[in-house]
Amino acid sequence: MLVSKSNYIRKLILESKEPDLARINLSDIPGGPDIFEKTAKFCYGVNFEITVHNVAALRCAAEYLQMTDMYCDNNLSSRTEDFLAQVALSSLSGAIIVLKSCEDLLPLAEDVKIVQRCVDVISLKACNEANFPSRTPPNWWTEELSIIDIEFIGRILSGMRKRGAKALTLASALTTYTERNLRDLVRDHSGRCTMSYNPGDCDMYARERELLQSIVSLLPSEKAALPINFLCCLLRAAIFVRASNSCKNELEKRISVILEHVTVDNLLVMSFTYDGEKLLDLDSIRRIISGFMEKEKNMAVFSGGDFKETCSAAMHRVAKTVDSYLGEIATYPEFTISKFNGIAILVPKGARKVDDDIYRAIDIYLKAHPNLDEIEREKVCSVMDPLKLSYEARLHASQNKRLPVQIVLHTLYYDQLKLRSGADDQPDAAATRSGLQSDASLARENEALRSELTKMKLHISDMQKNKGSSAKRISAGAAAATSGSRKHTFFSSMSKTLGKLNPFKHGSKDTSHIDDDIAVGITKPRRRRFSIS
Repeated sequence: MLVSKSNYIRKLILESKEPDLARINLSDIPGGPDIFEKTAKFCYGVNFEITVHNVAALRCAAEYLQMTDMYCDNNLSSRTEDFLAQVALSSLSGAIIVLKSCEDLLPLAEDVKIVQRCVDVISLKACNEANFPSRTPPNWWTEELSIIDIEFIGRILSGMRKRGAKALTLASALTTYTERNLRDLVRDHSGRCTMSYNPGDCDMYARERELLQSIVSLLPSEKAALPINFLCCLLRAAIFVRASNSCKNELEKRISVILEHVTVDNLLVMSFTYDGEKLLDLDSIRRIISGFMEKEKNMAVFSGGDFKETCSAAMHRVAKTVDSYLGEIATYPEFTISKFNGIAILVPKGARKVDDDIYRAIDIYLKAHPNLDEIEREKVCSVMDPLKLSYEARLHASQNKRLPVQIVLHTLYYDQLKLRSGADDQPDAAATRSGLQSDASLARENEALRSELTKMKLHISDMQKNKGSSAKRISAGAAAATSGSRKHTFFSSMSKTLGKLNPFKHGSKDTSHIDDDIAVGITKPRRRRFSIS
């Protein structure tokens, strides 16, 4: 009965050299013993049920055993083909189940065209369901697609794209597929689950790593097709399972393109381990921000503007998001100054209308790291411009003991300038900054001169003290000398003789008897010029 319907068994018996052949080897028949039992029942005329679950295996077994109509009319091959065409491939669910059963029948299922026929049917009917849903919920077909191998999913999505499926439709199918097959990695997009990772065991998530890399390679190119949080979860999963660099770079590029729509919570998803207790490596965050800034710079150059002077609205949103993000992660001990500054300086200073958000992040960081010295605190504050703080922030900064003294002085100087000018509007930051620098230089010079003057005063005071003591000694010696008799010399007697011969002695006031010291104090009469009186 087997020989009459199976040409393969017929040839085995004819080619056998054993005189009494009682046993043949069919261990490699598609579908295994269960399918061979059904083919044997078919040969002996025993009824059995062909279903969507076993029709592909029966069709492959019929091909393997050469049970075609060439050797027997209405053979198993034609019976299974009729069932495929009329029943199994007439509905989307049936085609999906048949394609799923083909995963263990390769490559024979490919040779008999079962896989391609299923892919074509699923692509067509999935497009119809996406455009005109036949039942609720409308995306029910994406749930059913999630049982298929990722290789077949790629072929189905390619077929749908050729048939005009929208990017959102393809993205919906991939999102559902990922959530079902990588449930522990991207479950409900929250990133909160109890997964532990052993860095020493690289093969622990080998299956998840391969699946994730295949999913990323199938993502549609349209930037707005996939949910932002879904992309962030994929990137965190790629970091967790140590996916290839090309996989992570692709996700980073996709996120950087739409960074203006990314929230702080999205960035936090990519920053922490699955238990939420430890920061991951923040290199991906830096590359994402750098990619966005490079894109904005290229757009500014293309439009003829200056990237440093004019910033787009998207740039302002990203700056605010990054500053808020820094404030959220500033409390973690492993977040070093270099990592903090490395992210903060990626945002151009012109992108921040006011520096209140970055000041808040700096204040949180300084509060969480109280052991920083003055130089380290100045490094943290170097990413902030004190002249761009709002009045409330300047008021807080002027009383903030955690800030370096230089920053506090800058804030106080700004308010002093404002009070002097009496203006309500903020003065030009560049002019104010240059004035601050010049005044600081003058203050240093004044301080140096003040110290020099103090030293000079002390030196003069010492000299005056020494001079006073010397004068006392000299005056004491002079008094002793004048107390004795004065000697009469030739010149003194000659002056007295000449004084008697003075022709004006009786006509004017005689001053010969007045000492020189007393004569100095006599005032001369005022000279009246051209007087007629």
